[in-house]
Parts: sequence; C-alpha cells; structure tokens
Amino acid sequence: MESLEPPLHTGSSVVSVQELVKETLEAVPERYVRHDQEPQILSDNRSTETPIVPIIDLGKLSSDQTLGNQELQKLHGACKDLGIIQLVNHGIGPSLLEDLRHEIEEFFKLALSEKEKFGRRLGEFEGYGSVPLSEVKLDWGDRFLMTVNPIAKRNPRLFPELPLSLRNTLDSYIKEMQKLAMQLLCLISKCLEIEMNEMKELFEDGFQILRMTYYPPCPQPELVVGLTPHSDSCGITILHQINNVDGFQIKKDGIWTPVHILPDAFVVNVGDTMEILTNGLYNSIEHRATVNSIKERISIAMFFNPKLDSEIGPIQSLMTKESPALFRRIKMEKYVNDYSSHKLDGKSYLEKLKLRTEKAVAFEVE
Repeated sequence: MESLEPPLHTGSSVVSVQELVKETLEAVPERYVRHDQEPQILSDNRSTETPIVPIIDLGKLSSDQTLGNQELQKLHGACKDLGIIQLVNHGIGPSLLEDLRHEIEEFFKLALSEKEKFGRRLGEFEGYGSVPLSEVKLDWGDRFLMTVNPIAKRNPRLFPELPLSLRNTLDSYIKEMQKLAMQLLCLISKCLEIEMNEMKELFEDGFQILRMTYYPPCPQPELVVGLTPHSDSCGITILHQINNVDGFQIKKDGIWTPVHILPDAFVVNVGDTMEILTNGLYNSIEHRATVNSIKERISIAMFFNPKLDSEIGPIQSLMTKESPALFRRIKMEKYVNDYSSHKLDGKSYLEKLKLRTEKAVAFEVE
C-alpha cells in the first residue's frame, strides 16, 4: 500500500521514471536523489554457503511427519528471527510464471498514453505511476497498485480495463496466490499452536492488493532508492521477482543486506498485521528495493490482509501474564486507511500501535 499524496505533474498526468530514462541522462534529477537514505550495498550473497534468507520447501511440509515437522520448525524460526523466507517447490507451474513475465513486460512496454489511462488520481492510493514521498522526492520506479479482493472492491477503471491477455493471466495468478497464501497461513497456525480457524476466519476472502513494479536502470544507482525502506502493513506478502534481476534488500541487525532470490522462488515476508496478531512473536521485516545501472528489474507482489470488517489485535491464546498485549486493537478498515495516508518510514506506523509498557494490561486468566 502506498501514500495518498497526489502525483507530481511534469506536462503529463503521470510521473514515469521509465519515460525519464528514455532521455540521455548523465546525472539523476534532484527530485530522485536520496541523501536521506543509507548507502546501497553493492555486493551480494550469491557465493556464501548459507543463504541469508531461509529456504523453505513447501513439498517437505506436506511429506512424512519427521521431515514435515523439521521444516515447520524452520518456518517458525524464520518468522520469529528475520520475518522472511524464500519458498521453493510451491506448486505454481513454470508456464504460468512465464506467461506472467511476458504479460507484465508487455504492459510496461505500452506507450505512456496507454498506461496513463490507469494513472493514479488525487485521493486514491491505487493506479499507475511513480509515487512521491514528499513534495519533491520520488522513488526510482514505476508501479501499478490495485485492490484485487474482495472483487466488489476492485476499482472499475483498473483491473477490469487491463488488456485481456494480461487480465486473464493475472486472474489465474491471483487465484493461485490466494490458495498458496491460505496454505501458508494454515502452516503458520500450526507453528503458533493456535486454532486453525482463527487465521482462516480473519484472512479467507480478505482484503488483498497487487502491485507490479518496474525499476528502470539508473546512471547513478547509488544516489536513488527503488522503493523506500518500510515494513508491509499486511499479514503476509508474497513477492515474485519477475525477470530474475536482484535488488531486494532487508535490514538485518541494523545493516542493509542484499538478498539473492532463487529463480522461480517466492519471497514471503511477515507484515505488521502478523506481528500484531502474534503479539510481537513474529517480526515484520523492514526492506527496500535498490536499482542498478544496466538492467531493469520487474517484480509483482501480493499483500494479504484480514477482512476489512474484522478487528485485529494480539491473538488471545498468545498472551499470558508474563506476555501481556503489546498492541492495541483496531478495526481493519481504519488500520488500512491510516496506513495508506502514512508516509513510508521503516516500521514507524507499527510503533504507533504499540501500547506503552506502563499501560499494558496483564492478561487475566479466567
């Protein structure tokens, strides 16, 4: 989800970095220069023996009890520690992923006049374009963000108006992601040893957002940020790196660390909502996107939230006298609206929902 600030105008109804780089750029325009950000780490972890982000095999989770339990504990540990995994053997066919790559690449190749039809409008967080973070500063990327579930909440000028082949492919992908997300949420319920229905009732047919992002090459990548550091507001995010170009980074032990994403693996990360539901047991990971000087990077992410009419707060069974509620309860719709109007800034929004220690009320055992 994005800020509700209106887009900047430069003779066009949409600000597009993709259009900007079609010009011969020797230096990055000032409105993209981000001296406020920590420097990029240009090395990667491809050669390290142990991957920074744990790799979880979904097939093992459904295999024999011993192997499945080991993988389940690995998942639980990853959600507590980093709040992020790479998911392999996830069951999504390579032909669908290839169709998805082709269709999204073709969308971003459309003339700006065609993409402007989906441009982000004043007062809306959905639509296509580059998103300003203040009156002057922008990320180095173009994104197309839209609500995809509940279907009744879809903006009639966005998803329904996409080119037919892209719409059909996205529809197939969304359905697969919905099934995968519910499977993961059920596994998380097992990890937490809570009633399966607690997660299911919250998230089934919940509020879901899709974001496609195009990060063009940049002549001075060290000066810009593809996506400002933040934690996601949702329960879980499933990210697919469409064209296998790295640029995803996580904040680990206070240091920005590049993540090499395995081909066709999904990155699944814990969001703020899951940190709230687990009363801080699971960690929503702060992350950002960086860019390079040679190749564009394309990604698609789906954000899975509880139903808008639900209320979120720490799950009752995860609170004890020793571990009272760390977060206040809030209606999901208000939570979404507040986050949408909040400037991306690390985990600052989650901090606002924390109860002060002296005000935390101990869990009362009946």
